[in-house]
Amino acid sequence: MEVAKKTYQLPPLKYGYKDLAPFMSEEQLTLHHTKHHAAYVAGANAAIEKMEKARKDNVDADLKAIAKELSFNVGGWYLHKLFWDNLAPAGAGGSPGGRLADELIKEYGSIDRFKKEFTQTANSCEGSGWAALTFCKNLERPYVMQIEKHNVNAIPGFKVLMVLDVWEHAYYVDYKNLRPKFVEAFWNHVNWEEIGKRFDAHVKG
Repeated sequence: MEVAKKTYQLPPLKYGYKDLAPFMSEEQLTLHHTKHHAAYVAGANAAIEKMEKARKDNVDADLKAIAKELSFNVGGWYLHKLFWDNLAPAGAGGSPGGRLADELIKEYGSIDRFKKEFTQTANSCEGSGWAALTFCKNLERPYVMQIEKHNVNAIPGFKVLMVLDVWEHAYYVDYKNLRPKFVEAFWNHVNWEEIGKRFDAHVKG
């Protein structure tokens, strides 16, 4: 009996579609999760199917194009999953604690300075992209970086701890072209507990 192969799935949210308002309206969050994120899930599975069909039919495929398609869509699936999980309803935000806070203060001088640099990184993304807090285990240092689209400029081996989606589809329903207002509101919904767990797991792993 052939065992069904695993496929990428749209991860459920840990909160309701209304729970991030007014930072993110029900309409905005529903559209983003069920349409945009779902499209990357479908795209990743479709790319895998193309490769498998070419092998089954023993024909050549445009592997350069398929590999690029797979990278883009899996990146979209992964970063969105991180994004949803590093958000929380009202009552979140504030500042990180534990060793994560210690590392950010050690690197940036203060949490406020870190937030300022992350905000500037998010606001200065050209076109579609992400701001990301990452950690290099080799150097034991946190870094803020931009990821273009879902897969460009990502540094291999750097653990992604926190992301902010600054594609227009992430905020246009609520903020139109005012990205800085969306980025500012983001800080009130950061799930520092989740991000701290990611950091601790990476350091110990």
